[in-house]
Amino acid sequence: MGTKIPLAGVIGAPISHSKSPKLHGYWLNKYGIDGHYVHLHIEQSDLKDALAHMPKMGFVGANVTIPHKEAVLELADEVSDRAAMIGAANTLSFRPDGTIHADNTDGYGFIENLKAHSNWDPKAGAAVVLGAGGAARAVVYSLLEEGVREIRLLNRTRERAQALQSEFGARIIVEDWERVDLCLEGARTIVNTTSLGMVGNHDLTLSLDLLDADAVVTDLVYTPLETSLLRQAKARGCQTVDGLGMLLYQAAPGFERWFKHMPEVDEALRQHMLSS
Repeated sequence: MGTKIPLAGVIGAPISHSKSPKLHGYWLNKYGIDGHYVHLHIEQSDLKDALAHMPKMGFVGANVTIPHKEAVLELADEVSDRAAMIGAANTLSFRPDGTIHADNTDGYGFIENLKAHSNWDPKAGAAVVLGAGGAARAVVYSLLEEGVREIRLLNRTRERAQALQSEFGARIIVEDWERVDLCLEGARTIVNTTSLGMVGNHDLTLSLDLLDADAVVTDLVYTPLETSLLRQAKARGCQTVDGLGMLLYQAAPGFERWFKHMPEVDEALRQHMLSS
């Protein structure tokens, strides 16, 4: 018997839009690794059966996106602490003994991107997080882990923000969406986790008049690469970090687990991902 070629992929429905195969394919090619990474369109009704059969087909792992990121927690044999706290997984590993390990590397990707493209100091002051969806959960978890003392959380539906506060504790302060401009005063980290500013969506409209120039501003949106929020922040002299890096860095831990090589996130990779 020959050596099995390791397979990995990204599971979702729909999934054809995902850039993950382009990303992992670049790394496989760069490091001369005999492996494949593919799109896997799997409906919710088929998810359990698919996960049971994938290891038998040669799959060593998979990324997970909408609408399966919560459902896979119930189907995994082992769940990392951070995936359990965030309430979602984006990285599955199929182990030789047949068990499935679920992890969430979104927060890792977010933090690595911030550190790579700014001189961010988590303890310098409060963070303002806009949005309270799945991405916000990963961001809030990782900011708390890094030692941010206060997170001002704003969401258009206040109840969703309060739900996060009840889970993550006293360092979360829920503010009304209408107070967003005032909440920027004294903050050192600003994070947009909403889809506002994305191509096809409304812009994120807020005034940065109270924002200090030494704040770091980041947007999880990466289409366009420079959102109106980042453009305004740059004009104020703030350090700005676009959302593409988070996509790149969150992929690295999974690639290392599946293909036994820690990949590098560099400018050549960014340019590859930005090319059509």
